Amino acid sequence: MSNHLFDAMRAAAPGDAPFIRIDDTRTWTYDDAFALSGRLAGAMDTLGIRPGDRVAVQVEKSAEALILYLACLRTGAVYLPLNTAYTLAELDYFIGDAEPRLVVVAPAAREGVAAIAKSHGAIVETLDADGRGSLLDLARDEPVDFVDASRTADDLAAILYTSGTTGRSKGAMLTHGNLLSNALTLRDYWRVTSDDRLIHALPIFHTHGLFVATNVTLLAGASMFLLSKFDADEVVSLMPEATMLMGVPTFYVRLLQSPRLDKQAVANIRLFISGSAPLLAETHTEFLARTGHAILERYGMTETNMNTSNPYEGKRIAGTVGFPLPDVTVRVTDPATGLELPPDETGMIEIKGPNVFKGYWRMPEKTAAEFTADGFFISGDLGKIDRDGYIHIVGRGKDLVISGGYNIYPKEVEGEIDQIEGVVESAVIGVPHPDFGEGVTAVVVRKPGAVLDEKTIVSALQDRLARYKQPKRIIFAEDLPRNTMGKVQKNILRQQYADLYTRT
Repeated sequence: MSNHLFDAMRAAAPGDAPFIRIDDTRTWTYDDAFALSGRLAGAMDTLGIRPGDRVAVQVEKSAEALILYLACLRTGAVYLPLNTAYTLAELDYFIGDAEPRLVVVAPAAREGVAAIAKSHGAIVETLDADGRGSLLDLARDEPVDFVDASRTADDLAAILYTSGTTGRSKGAMLTHGNLLSNALTLRDYWRVTSDDRLIHALPIFHTHGLFVATNVTLLAGASMFLLSKFDADEVVSLMPEATMLMGVPTFYVRLLQSPRLDKQAVANIRLFISGSAPLLAETHTEFLARTGHAILERYGMTETNMNTSNPYEGKRIAGTVGFPLPDVTVRVTDPATGLELPPDETGMIEIKGPNVFKGYWRMPEKTAAEFTADGFFISGDLGKIDRDGYIHIVGRGKDLVISGGYNIYPKEVEGEIDQIEGVVESAVIGVPHPDFGEGVTAVVVRKPGAVLDEKTIVSALQDRLARYKQPKRIIFAEDLPRNTMGKVQKNILRQQYADLYTRT
């Protein structure tokens, strides 16, 4: 029988070659990992998990947790990774919505989750950060030679819930074909081979750390240094043995703060990749100056995996996310008319390709509303394609500020503010305003010791931006709220300053 995604992983696996290195004393070969995945698949089969059943997983990062994902593929189950920060109330929603047959959690969380799982008919097993727990106990006596379930390209491999910043979170249904096609494309586009050694410091409940970093590694027969979290000193120490780093912008900001980062430290690295949140042009420029490496920025979404990438060979332009990946089509349309826009005009980014998800779990109406008549997914991201074909992300559609009847794209304003001496970064939001509908408002983080006030920034912007784009208020903050992948949570800022212009 054919198991679409796992068969491809098995075919690429180099046997007893290293796959996961935890530290100097613990290394998993491909044979080790596949053997444990067979035992775990057997344990799940014994528990009654059948093809199409959902398996929800909220555990700390470990080699065993990654291998559990492989076991789910082999049983034909639908893997449902959950952020380790989710509370019991949030878990109640996800478990109730997805109705998993099995929920895997840390041992300390079992008691709290058990009542929720029972109310939704789910079994609870455990797995801790050291690879111990009741699920591993069940797997210990299972044979390694599990007979994989038959899965086609159109069968579901995973459900990933969106962040839910507005309204209820939606479960994006990703198929075996979605994940395999995208990972093969990225492997080839980024020239990943069995000689590569990836520093994996990303969480594995998100598409970046799970499907990009892990699937690409597996399909190249490469290896990874699996870190429980990002630590700049540890990452720099591993660089002489590694060839790649996949990270979020915060990783690169922290690396630049390390006095150990220089051209000698990165001499063995061939590729630095950034995504999941916008990379500041300043960070890109400083990293290039310090290391000689131009960070490769790419663009993806929960619903689509990766859509675009700056070139492996060719100019990587700061502030852009490069070109559409092979077999992926990206267009920019007028949100009002749906008509495709010419180069350099800002509109809605729409995507079509084998990477695009099957739809939202149990939301047929929402799914239908997010696709155009000719099959493009409406991303919700605003952007433009310049005359050289590079794609620029301007912001989320929901972040668009409409003030006095004018559309203002926050990234344009942020780009000007961020160039002002003494500014680390900024976030521009729209806040309810009695006269303008929304007031353009900037939340600014200053560099340590910078002498910078509201008047200075307003004055600096007078000759750079049209009057209607200029912030009506500048607010200073110690930092900006971010999610686990480094994205600025503008919804929190909008809530925090919702009454800014109506306070008496």
